[in-house]
Amino acid sequence: QVRLVESGGGLVEAGGSLGLSCAASATSGILNMGLWTMHWWRQAPGKEREFVAAINWNSNKIEYSDSVKGRFTISRDNTWNKLYLQMTNLTPEDTAIYYCGADRRSIPDPTKSPQYWGRGTQVTVSS
Repeated sequence: QVRLVESGGGLVEAGGSLGLSCAASATSGILNMGLWTMHWWRQAPGKEREFVAAINWNSNKIEYSDSVKGRFTISRDNTWNKLYLQMTNLTPEDTAIYYCGADRRSIPDPTKSPQYWGRGTQVTVSS
């Protein structure tokens, strides 16, 4: 199984930037992160969890939601088992708990929830 731990959330003013990280590990043994497609999803208060971005194992297939395209950048480092989300030009509508996810699909599918989730990190954007 995969353990995912997000970090980097916080409070930022509208128009600002913030970077999130996700550390991946195996619950037993050693994780080969290169086998996993990685995701960022988010959940705002009173709303369903929604897809933000996903990246396949070698970073040549990347998907973004329309709401973040051009503002957010997903990236990964398989050597260090890390996933990143760089967020720029943030708005109050980006306020949510951000979750890291992992699945074994070869191509990112924004319509399908990943198999494994982290516990999330709070991002709050003030107006």
